[in-house]
Amino acid sequence: MTERPAAPGPRDVADFRLVATFRHVDTWVFDLDNTLYPPHSDLWPRIDARITAYMIALFGLDGQSARALQKHYYRVYGTTLAGLIREYDIAPDEFLHFVHDIDRSALDPNPSLARAIEALRGRKLILTHGSHGHALATAKQLGIDHLFEGMFAIEHADYLPKPHLETYRKFFARHAVDPSRAAMFEDIAHNLAVPHAAGMLTVLVRPKEGAEDHREAWEKHDDTPPHVDFVTDDLTAFLEALKG
Repeated sequence: MTERPAAPGPRDVADFRLVATFRHVDTWVFDLDNTLYPPHSDLWPRIDARITAYMIALFGLDGQSARALQKHYYRVYGTTLAGLIREYDIAPDEFLHFVHDIDRSALDPNPSLARAIEALRGRKLILTHGSHGHALATAKQLGIDHLFEGMFAIEHADYLPKPHLETYRKFFARHAVDPSRAAMFEDIAHNLAVPHAAGMLTVLVRPKEGAEDHREAWEKHDDTPPHVDFVTDDLTAFLEALKG
């Protein structure tokens, strides 16, 4: 598929083509952080700061050195946790409990997003690098937790992060997902390569132009890779446009 439009506006011919493209989809898969809530939210910075604090306590490093090591592991292994498990065999449950112990009260419920997700025909799932507890608490804060059949958290992937093929295989098996009848929404472009190759429709969720974006520089793309079928800076509007 070569057409990769931005978020649809009012109903027009292009919208009806969009509806037709997604008509076969019966499983809707969403990343959590910076996807179901916008990247300008303070949630990820809060988690990021907790990861740095964990690194300081674990290694006795100063803040700058701890953060540099944190980001090195993130870039090399896909998550800081994966690097710590690989190189130091840390207890992952303790790490996840610590870094996700954050205040989510600044994240407003999103009833428009809830209605748009509820209107989708079929199953809805979350696939996240966060813990199950974090996914559940964050979805509850957004007012959308009741809409999801399941949440595939990093524990269920044996702490192996996206974009590893084995992680997606475990997700497909655990939730009986047929990739040829599924769509995935994600804010990191390279995490959509394996889903696209497996037959999923892929949607990259970007921040609005000029909005604050707390993601790492290497996670951001000005271009649109060929494994991304659609791009949107408004997840709710995109989902609303899929109503057939």
